Amino acid sequence: MANPSSFFLTTPIFYVNDAPHIGHAYTEVAADVLARWHRQAGDDTWFLTGTDEHGQKILRTATANGVAPKEWADRLVESAWKPLLDLIDISNDDFIRTTDERHESGVAKFLQKLHDDGHVYAGEFEALYCVGCEEFKPKSEIVDGAGEFAGQKVCAIHSKPLELLQEKNYFFKMSAFQDRLLALFEERPDFVQPASARNEVVAFVQQGLEDLSISRTSFDWGIPIPWDSSHVTYVWFDALLNYVTAIGYGQDDEEFARRWPANHLVGKDILRFHAVIWPAMLMAAGLEVPKHVFAHGWLLVGGEKMSKSKLTGIAPNEITDTFGSDAFRYYFMRAISFGHDGSFSWEDLAARYQAELANGFGNLASRVLAMNAKYFGSQVPEAGEESAADAAIRELASSAAERADAHIEAFAIHEAIAAIWELVDALNGYITEQEPWALAKDPEQRPRLGTVLYTATEGLRVLAELLAPVVPVATGKLWAALGAEATLGALDEQPIRDAAVWGKLAPGTEQQPLAVLFPRIETDETSK
Repeated sequence: MANPSSFFLTTPIFYVNDAPHIGHAYTEVAADVLARWHRQAGDDTWFLTGTDEHGQKILRTATANGVAPKEWADRLVESAWKPLLDLIDISNDDFIRTTDERHESGVAKFLQKLHDDGHVYAGEFEALYCVGCEEFKPKSEIVDGAGEFAGQKVCAIHSKPLELLQEKNYFFKMSAFQDRLLALFEERPDFVQPASARNEVVAFVQQGLEDLSISRTSFDWGIPIPWDSSHVTYVWFDALLNYVTAIGYGQDDEEFARRWPANHLVGKDILRFHAVIWPAMLMAAGLEVPKHVFAHGWLLVGGEKMSKSKLTGIAPNEITDTFGSDAFRYYFMRAISFGHDGSFSWEDLAARYQAELANGFGNLASRVLAMNAKYFGSQVPEAGEESAADAAIRELASSAAERADAHIEAFAIHEAIAAIWELVDALNGYITEQEPWALAKDPEQRPRLGTVLYTATEGLRVLAELLAPVVPVATGKLWAALGAEATLGALDEQPIRDAAVWGKLAPGTEQQPLAVLFPRIETDETSK
């Protein structure tokens, strides 16, 4: 039986043929926000990411650079992929590499089981293969080349010529699972999300499934087929298994039972592997299928999918060096409707940084703490009688927290942040309307001043808890300045579904100076 409190979340594992760009970082941040939220909610959370290091693409890249493929993978993992996680504050619990012994032994056990149970057979195969996708391409993704590739068949995704491969391979009887897959999609309409992705997968399977070639003999960089070492495992069949080998498949039954099944975040270009091939593999092995497969859209630059090969890749540090990791995380989670394509622009990033982070959230925090320092000696003030305006803030905090949690459950990260941001905007409006600086001039209004600033301070405390999964650096600074660290404990240990329980900050709590959370950014435009 699956653990009902388990939230096992995975990203795709990324090819180590090159350094990461912001498209990879986008997936990592989305997964991280979800994982942090579920951890703070008290769910038994496990967040897995990693690297895919076998296959023809890696072999060719390593050879072109004059090194062995394992040496190339080691170099890229340590110099680029693991540093990315630190750069954008990713809180993964595990990092798997397909060259790990735990993975290779798990793949061998899985393959042997499928072979022993009659789901694998030997056969001849000839088809057009894309090295970039590491996939024999379906007809729908084969197009006629243009320009230098005129007269050739090219991959619709990579726009590069396909290779005609003819091999004797081992095949997985995937076609036998067509009806079971269609029944799965019918019985669990939220298995594949969003709805557009589900419709695409259903249509694909309804067209009829073919058996899947799961081995290669034309090169040797891969996991050997356990009953025939002259073959290596097809890289996708190998890679998909990381989701179970990382949590003890074939080695630690207790850990596997605790974690599985998973929630998979994937880019829409690899949806078919995760929503068709992968559940069919699991069915064949007698394992539960995943809880969800969520396909997010592409990041577009100049109208094109982000790509190193097309020179549209942007390194994450190009953004974080100027705006910081919190702004990186906030921008991509707020500006793009999760599940759909989204366009990146420097102008939009700069505008949102200034309007929403610096002027909206950052300025709110600095104003409230500065007024507490000025009027109440850097202590949390005591609240008096609650007015309708104060109650409206308290009620909005509760509503925003509840709606944000529901949106997170549905993988709608952008909507969760939008709900929380209603409280940011409302608090700014509340302070403008209540004019605490004017109340401070009248000694008889001091109880009202205390109520207004307590309401604003508690609102900030709620925001710190709710926004911690999104902007952990800024909220950590705010949490300490509010005096919450010393009195309530660590921010990441606060139960996020109780964030809006009002009155947690006790009057008289000592507060600390707050550094500017989102400093002014001097760009070429603002410095003119």
